[in-house]
Amino acid sequence: MSSRSRAIAVLELLSAHPWGLSLSEIATNLAIPLAPLSRILASLVESGYLFHSTANGRFRLSPKLPALGLAILGSSGVTDLVQPLLDDLARKTGELVRLAIVSGDRLTWVAKSQGARSGLLYDPEAGAEVYLPASANGQAWLCCLSESEIRRLLNKHEIDRPGFGSGAPKTFEDLRKAIDIARQRGFASVHDSYAVGTSAMAVPIIRRATNTPIGTLSVAGPTTRMTDGRMAEIYPWLRACGKELEAASMSSAIFAAQ
Repeated sequence: MSSRSRAIAVLELLSAHPWGLSLSEIATNLAIPLAPLSRILASLVESGYLFHSTANGRFRLSPKLPALGLAILGSSGVTDLVQPLLDDLARKTGELVRLAIVSGDRLTWVAKSQGARSGLLYDPEAGAEVYLPASANGQAWLCCLSESEIRRLLNKHEIDRPGFGSGAPKTFEDLRKAIDIARQRGFASVHDSYAVGTSAMAVPIIRRATNTPIGTLSVAGPTTRMTDGRMAEIYPWLRACGKELEAASMSSAIFAAQ
């Protein structure tokens, strides 16, 4: 792995640990020897991407990287074009609405809106990349692909990965059944899968000119509220918002690579 790739891996790891990690913890997580890792961390601190606490020895992200991300999202049209659509759907459903964008072989979270203002809230601190097998967003994307493409992607997303709920697919056959059901009814759904006690539903966002998926849109919340009956009520709103996002994608640079 090159130094550049290692530096990116460090940033991605620390994005999931806002209070930071020590040198040894980073080395253990990424399997990078201490000497080259020390040089990488020193460079990231010097360039302003990391803070290093002399009190506890931990490294954590500075505001510089999030600020760059926000600047990209703002200039790409997410703030002006996409966010109002997500906010409207969140207001109608009273749940968490999330948008993910297809980027190569990955599905990446880019925007969200929280509709629930009281009671149980579901707002996970997930990493930037979506784990495909256990998430409604991931299954919604897989619905649009051939079986060979699905198998190729799953080589990078092992099924039955530790840390997910009891409802997550355990085998490829489990996942294929979920995909078949999603194709029949028009949306993917998971229960106690991505996170225990939560359920979610998602639809793909399709660019009609090329008939290719460019992203996914989901509504998620506590399982006590996100029942099958409630999902059936939400589906028309979710589908309509997905179509509006497809139209908005023509004017947003964030979808330009698709």
